[in-house]
Amino acid sequence: MTPTCPIIVMAKAPIAGYAKTRLIPALGAAGAAALAERLLDHAAHQALAAGLGTVDLCCSPDFEHAAFRRLAQQPGIQLSQQADGDLGVRMARAFDRWLRSKGRALMVGTDAPGANAELLRQAAAALDRADVVLVPALDGGYALIGLNRPAPELFTDIVWSTASVMTATRRRLAASGLSHVELAPLADIDEPADLIHLPTGWLA
Repeated sequence: MTPTCPIIVMAKAPIAGYAKTRLIPALGAAGAAALAERLLDHAAHQALAAGLGTVDLCCSPDFEHAAFRRLAQQPGIQLSQQADGDLGVRMARAFDRWLRSKGRALMVGTDAPGANAELLRQAAAALDRADVVLVPALDGGYALIGLNRPAPELFTDIVWSTASVMTATRRRLAASGLSHVELAPLADIDEPADLIHLPTGWLA
């Protein structure tokens, strides 16, 4: 049986000019925001479908956006607000809440539509045999990270949103002695060239 494992979804409000700004040259500000909302919905629904426990939509800049409020009406989804600070600080703080109460957690963004319910269940199961589970992203980052113990060293002094993130994370893992499992890599949807990785019909 797959163990209980909260899933944290790091989510930006799908506001034009705020979400998915690197896609604006291809989609326009409104189009990029519309895709951001579709990605958000997909991530939240796949997290729920995984059946692993609470889905925590960790929201930025706050949790007042109508899309967040709509998703929070579904049983199993709760809203929280991202902490102040860089991405590493925000991720570490979100993990801390759940590691204290549940002892393990997964974290995903909303950028990788391939992070489906089955993958989330595989990632949770991997935490039975390793301290950390990762799903690398094709752009050099990662699409998912899961922990079964605090690991603040994985979130400090990383140059986020660059092609070096996964390499730097592997080095930190090796230096810390934490065991880890990597699952198959996924595509992130960040740049116009990434739109080819969207499911068929998403831009129709």
